[in-house]
Amino acid sequence: MRVGFAGLGRMGAHMVRNLVRAGHEVSVWNRSRDKAEALAAEIGCGVATTPRALASETDAVMTMLADDAASQAVHEAADGLFAGAGARWIVEMGTMSPAHIEALVQNAPQGVKVVDAPVSGATQAAADAQLMIMAGCSEREGAELRPLFDAVGRKTIHLGRAGAGAVMKLAVNSLIHGLNQTLAEALTLAEASGIAPELAFDAIEASAACAPMLKYRRPLYLDEQAHAVTFTVALARKDMEVTANLADTLGVAIPQGKVTLDRLRAAERRGYEGRDMAAMVNFMREENQ
Repeated sequence: MRVGFAGLGRMGAHMVRNLVRAGHEVSVWNRSRDKAEALAAEIGCGVATTPRALASETDAVMTMLADDAASQAVHEAADGLFAGAGARWIVEMGTMSPAHIEALVQNAPQGVKVVDAPVSGATQAAADAQLMIMAGCSEREGAELRPLFDAVGRKTIHLGRAGAGAVMKLAVNSLIHGLNQTLAEALTLAEASGIAPELAFDAIEASAACAPMLKYRRPLYLDEQAHAVTFTVALARKDMEVTANLADTLGVAIPQGKVTLDRLRAAERRGYEGRDMAAMVNFMREENQ
């Protein structure tokens, strides 16, 4: 399939590599053109000059963008994806608000189908094509996109309607960020009694409380600054703000989620915004001094 990809951040570049490995004819666009050109030189994909050109040259466009504002600019600007003629599918794979997805669906040009298909999994899962995809469409609607989803992910769950993927991603991320905060508290509690962090983590890993995320992020939790950033505190805060707004709109109480959001905001005020979310362990150490 001729596929375009917009957004070559920590996740997007890995996803493009896997699309090329799967045999798709890929073109890319990125706000910083040097990233697109470097990736093209590495794997032999095409580079589009604008999102509009990307949509005009391909059958489907996948996007991995930071937030609603970035997505709106890429889709709806004068040289955006919606101005291009060609792509029949536009698949938004970043973490967005359901309201934004609804607006994209309503504003899409005739003949263009917008699907929200956010992913769960960190950068290593993206590199290994092991992402879990939450698609806001039926299985029948998603059948044409299956070769793309299979190229980047291990499993796709079809949630039946536009926007449902965005809701499910927020629900999953709220659990992840809550677990991240709780782990930070558990480690600092054990440390305060004199238990070494490595031994405390050994016990947590061997317990019923351990989740896959804790296992593969162990090196970051034990020495966050010695490793590359995979997901920032600022992005975690953004996720939880969108989740809290959705909960308020639906009239759903999420007291634990709002505590998590409060801690992330406090960490940002302390200068943690660009650090990996595993830095919440260090933030809690500071809080306890």
